[in-house]
Formats: sequence, C-alpha cells, structure tokens
Amino acid sequence: MAQDFDILPNFEGVSVHDGLASYSKYDSIHALCNAHHLRELRFIVKRYDQDWASDMMTLLVEIKTNITIAQVAGETSLTLSQLADFERRYQEIIEAGLIVNPPPPIDLDVLKPKGRRKQSPPKNLLDRLQLHQSAVLLFMHDWEVPFDNNQAERDLRMMKLKQRRIDSEVSSELCATRQKISGTFRSIEGAQQFCRIRGYLSTLRKQGIQVLDALRLVFIETPLFPSLQSE
Repeated sequence: MAQDFDILPNFEGVSVHDGLASYSKYDSIHALCNAHHLRELRFIVKRYDQDWASDMMTLLVEIKTNITIAQVAGETSLTLSQLADFERRYQEIIEAGLIVNPPPPIDLDVLKPKGRRKQSPPKNLLDRLQLHQSAVLLFMHDWEVPFDNNQAERDLRMMKLKQRRIDSEVSSELCATRQKISGTFRSIEGAQQFCRIRGYLSTLRKQGIQVLDALRLVFIETPLFPSLQSE
C-alpha cells in the first residue's frame, strides 16, 4: 500500500515510525516513535517489574523536558555535556536491562523461522533500543524531529474509526470490521475522494491557513495549494 501512495519510496526527509521492519527498506532517515516506547516500557514495568524500564521512561521524558526548557530559553540545541550525559545514561540503562534479561539458551526445538530464538518482551525491546539508539534519540540531536508520531496517528484516526463496508469491489486495505462510528465507503473512488479532502484540510491547518477561506477559493475555482503557500 505504501508503494501505491508513492510517498515513502521517494521520501528524503525523516520518517518517524513505530519500527515496523518493512519501513527499513526505504532510504529516508529513520526515527523511532518514543510514545510507542513509553507504552512498551510501561507494560514491562507493570508486567515484569523491571527497574531498567522505569529508568528508561524517566530518561526519555527528561530529555524531552530539557529540550522544551532550552527552546523556551531561545536555545537551538542541548549543550555538549547534556548530550553526552544523556547518551551515557541511555547506554547504562540498556546494560542494566541486559543483565536481568540475558539471551535465552539455544533450543533447536523452539527456534523461530529463520533460526531466531524466541525471547521475552523485555529482551526484544532492549535489543531494539540498543540496535537503534541513534533513531530513538534522533529527536534529541535534531529538534526538527518530533518526539513521537502521534500527529500522524491522529490524522489517520478517523479513517481507523470509520465503519467500512466489506464489499468485493473494495480493496482489502480499505476493508475493516464495524468499529466506533457509522458511515461507509461504497467504492474505491469514494474512499479516495474522502482521503483527498481530509488530507487537504489537515495540511491547511498545519500550515496555519484559514480553512474556510481556502474552501471559499476552491468553490470559486481558484484553489490554494498549501505546499506552494508554505514556500
């Protein structure tokens, strides 16, 4: 589906996502969503009672808070000592987590596909945080990179909540079971038009353009193009 949109294959900016493996095949710069990490860490604290997870939650939020404080003070980056200290603490937390979550013993009978060993959720998260440290902390070094991708998820939430009709004429990507609100897409064309309108309105708001004024221009056939307006 990402290929059909023709966005990710040609995207050259920073892609903030949840770490889904399929995203790695695209050549953009990758950053990982820390809202997802906080949820996973909170689960580990609650389910496994591991201190490292609580420490990592505290560290990530502390970094975000320090960036906000620095921005309010007119700074454009954290100090070198702050960056070094946060990187050091991050690595120490990972090391502490690995001590209490050692690799599982090799058991040929329970090997997952392609020879991967089954691991606990804490160990899986630790491996990801260690392997992708630069992507996790990119928001700390580049303030143009958001802490999370919540804005993108909010943009898609209506699409997720909208009840969609399961119809042989509608592609599987648009099909879903009934969810929280009523409504229906009865054709691919209708769904595409809905997405185009939603995307246009969302872009207007993000660029600080008055939605009603822009819609008035649409109906008098002099539409405003947000991408050109922002340049």
